[in-house]
Amino acid sequence: MTNVLDTTEDGRYRVRLVHDDHAPNPRRDRDTQVHVITIDTHLGQYMPVDRDGGPLAEAWHRLCWNRWKGVEIFTRYVSIFHGGIVLESAPDKGARSLWYMTGEEMVALDAGLLSEGYIEAEMEEYEAWAEGDTWAWVIEERVGWTRDSNPDESMQTWDEVDSCFGFYGGAFARAQARNALRVYASQSADIAT
Repeated sequence: MTNVLDTTEDGRYRVRLVHDDHAPNPRRDRDTQVHVITIDTHLGQYMPVDRDGGPLAEAWHRLCWNRWKGVEIFTRYVSIFHGGIVLESAPDKGARSLWYMTGEEMVALDAGLLSEGYIEAEMEEYEAWAEGDTWAWVIEERVGWTRDSNPDESMQTWDEVDSCFGFYGGAFARAQARNALRVYASQSADIAT
C-alpha cells in the first residue's frame, strides 16, 4: 500500500502519507500554553496527560471529591475567579481531563479573542498523538531508467525528494501534504525555466 494522496498533472511528482511512529508527545513541547488536569486514568490504564496540572491544580484537588458536580464547580470557579475557560476531554480510549487557561493567560496570548479555539487545538493535537494519528508526508519524483547494455529496456521508479514529519491528525496531514506537493512542483517548474 503506497498511500499516494495526489500526483501532479504531468505525473512527475507525487505525495504520499506515511505513519509517523516516532512523533513526540505534544505536551512535552515548551510552547504549550494550556494547562491540563487529568481527572481519570481509568484505574491507571492510561497515562496522565500532564504531570503537574498547572496553577489551578490545587483548586481542583479541593473540589474533585464531588464526582457528580466537581467538573461543573471547577469550571465555574475558573470562570468567575480567574476569568478563564475550561474544556473537558473524555475520549473513548484515553484519560479524562480538564484543559484550561486563566483569563490573564488568554489576554497575554491573543487578547482573549480565540482562546477557546486555541485550547481545542492543543487538546485535539494531544488526542491525535494519544490515538496514534500521527503522520508524515513524502514527496517523490518519477525517475526513468534505462540499461546501459540495452537502451530499449527501461523502467520507472519514484525517488524521495522531500519529506516532513510530525503532523497530528489525518485531515491536517492530508491538507499539508497536498499543499507541500503544490509548492514543491511550482518551485521545481520555476527552477526549470
